[in-house]
Amino acid sequence: MDTRQAGHEGRTDQRRHRGTILYYLTSGMMTRGGLVRLQIPSLFDMLDVVQVLSDRMGQMAALDEDSIHWVGVAVRESVINAIKHGNREHPHKLVTVEFSFTPLESPTELVVSVTDQGEGFDPDSVGNPLDPENMLKSSGRGIFFMRSFMDDVRLQRAPHGGMEVRMRKKLASGG
Repeated sequence: MDTRQAGHEGRTDQRRHRGTILYYLTSGMMTRGGLVRLQIPSLFDMLDVVQVLSDRMGQMAALDEDSIHWVGVAVRESVINAIKHGNREHPHKLVTVEFSFTPLESPTELVVSVTDQGEGFDPDSVGNPLDPENMLKSSGRGIFFMRSFMDDVRLQRAPHGGMEVRMRKKLASGG
């Protein structure tokens, strides 16, 4: 299986655990490089797995503790939205989370993509949580958090249905 690493013949070991497909990089993983993909069922119990992976990728990116935390919040909010709003908590629908460093040679960004298998939505229809009429609502802050904690956030319909949230975090130094 291709790990999309420049100059390395890495391979992955794919394992299934309670409906979750986990990809383990078993060789050739550079400190910064490659692609890590996690597919999970739409179960909130899986958020801890995503959090551990997000934290580890932040460490590999040499982010400081605060940045690792806030990237984790953005990733977690995105996955919660994918489970709750995208897949409507249907456990047979998957959420795909991908982490990569770009460019492969001397990376300058951590890129996180979260894709659901739902119907999709119009991102412009989401109200601003800072507007007075939305201040007391118990939901609607996820996209706001993502945009606050990441350097770039794009929401778009995924090529095969559902929504994709693509977030970028600039790294302090390339390489």
